[in-house]
Amino acid sequence: MNPLDSYAGLAAVVLALSAAVCTVAVLTEPRRGRGRTTLAAVVALTAVMLTVLTVVFDTAMVAADLFTYDESALAGPRVWLAPVEDLAWPLVAALLLPSLLALLTPRDREAA
Repeated sequence: MNPLDSYAGLAAVVLALSAAVCTVAVLTEPRRGRGRTTLAAVVALTAVMLTVLTVVFDTAMVAADLFTYDESALAGPRVWLAPVEDLAWPLVAALLLPSLLALLTPRDREAA
């Protein structure tokens, strides 16, 4: 079976790529002047906030019958009504957004 045939497989691939980008950002951050702790704190806080929002709003949307999932493509466990696979996406956003900002911010703008 192709891992991309399930929600969990697709989420795992995208999460792995996001973790690689975040690792590069964390490893290069001390040379850019801000430090690893700041980036790690931003990633952690963003992950917690987005995960809570995802659980609440996925549950509300599933309860309102706005959409359904292909049950055969789900791993099974849910947090309220949100499939656990959906919790990968806020983590992807939390890893990628601050990491890309750190990597793409020019050095001369950091000094300002």
